[in-house]
Amino acid sequence: MTIQSEKQVVSAFTEDQASRLSGISVHQLRYWDRTGLFSPQFADENRRAAYSRVYSFQDITALRVLNVLTKQYSVSVQHLREVAEKLCALDNSAWSRVTLYVLNRRVNFDDPEDGRQREVVSGQYSIGIPLEKVVSDTRRDIKDLSERDAKQIGKIQRSRNVSHNAPVISGTRIPVRAIKNFHEDGYTIEQILAEYPSLSAADVKAAIDFEQGSKAA
Repeated sequence: MTIQSEKQVVSAFTEDQASRLSGISVHQLRYWDRTGLFSPQFADENRRAAYSRVYSFQDITALRVLNVLTKQYSVSVQHLREVAEKLCALDNSAWSRVTLYVLNRRVNFDDPEDGRQREVVSGQYSIGIPLEKVVSDTRRDIKDLSERDAKQIGKIQRSRNVSHNAPVISGTRIPVRAIKNFHEDGYTIEQILAEYPSLSAADVKAAIDFEQGSKAA
């Protein structure tokens, strides 16, 4: 899903996509949500409803960091909760400036001005995790995740596991009905593409021309 504003495009991801992008299982994501460790930015009060957990781009980047902290550096769950709150509170500019430092399974937030940070008493160097690198890697993997086969462009499909078997743009979860609604409201193809920048003009035309009774390709 994508929400377009004049200045930015904010992407939203299902829990399956969040799992694939973060390396954290759906079961673990749900457990973290249920226990209050980490909840998605867009969440329905009724977690049993379809698509009740929708993750933002910032959620995904934070989850990737948390995954590294738990699996590689054995940061405690209690401390991880504090880290999660810090990560979610960072604004977009902070993500490009901040480096996390892990020492003795504790995470420090710092904007280093003179190189690597170290503990004064032991002289032990801490392990740096530059968040800017996490952001760039996340953008790359999201791009790879969203790439579609050329044969899917301009096609409509149905799948039991996608949008309750409703017709969607092939290779996406974007319902044909959503495109038709924009078209019926007077949106041009260019305006619809502004709402769904991952689609092509051929996709939009296929959705507009699609008849509910016809057989999806």
